[in-house]
Amino acid sequence: MKDKIDRNNIPQHIAVIMDGNGRWAQKKGAMRIFGHRNAISAVRDAIEGSAELGVKYITLYAFSTENWSRPQDEVNALMEILVQAIVDEVPTMMKNNIRLATIGDVSSLPDGCQSHLKWGKEETKNNTGLTVVLALSYSGRWEIASAVTEIVKKIVSGDIKQDEIDQQMIAAHLNTAGIPDPELLIRTSGEQRISNFMLWQVAYTELFFTEVLWPDFRKKDLHEAILAYQQRERRFGMTGAQIKSQS
Repeated sequence: MKDKIDRNNIPQHIAVIMDGNGRWAQKKGAMRIFGHRNAISAVRDAIEGSAELGVKYITLYAFSTENWSRPQDEVNALMEILVQAIVDEVPTMMKNNIRLATIGDVSSLPDGCQSHLKWGKEETKNNTGLTVVLALSYSGRWEIASAVTEIVKKIVSGDIKQDEIDQQMIAAHLNTAGIPDPELLIRTSGEQRISNFMLWQVAYTELFFTEVLWPDFRKKDLHEAILAYQQRERRFGMTGAQIKSQS
């Protein structure tokens, strides 16, 4: 399947809603946290597969603001897994020229998570290959509300005028400022929802839903999603004839 991919039409930014860890564990008669621990292999494959194809950004929806309402034991375990993953994976990221970044309300994470994330981002900040963006304590509505709040503060202080607000200004105040919008969004486990993820950024993103539960996701599944993306015509409100005339 990888050989069928057009290397001249690779999405530069892929976003992933990593769904199905709990159901994967339940199918095996185990606790939900077992699924979270086994999801690390899927994360590695998604990152490695993206880097091999020349993808520039991959954003992984790791922990939403809504996830704070889960049982405390599960939340604590997820934070422990995050810390251990950073410790284990940063050396590999350094070897492969991969940079770590985050979006979301990282300040709401436990101190240990924050310090390890800061360390991981500092260690990898000069890498120039794939950027892995972890969405942590993140939601699209929170992000947009935060951007609006910052813009209002600047209006009140006189730094900007109300009539200067446009789409570019709003985008510049989002967590993803400086990162291109994703061309492809993958969601695993068969669910067909955006779930409050990158609501502004996915306005023209191609959506790919797969029945594969996240712990079972491998490079071949990534390749399948990219192939499906390449078979679609991205028109951005124009007609197919207009798109063809520009190519």
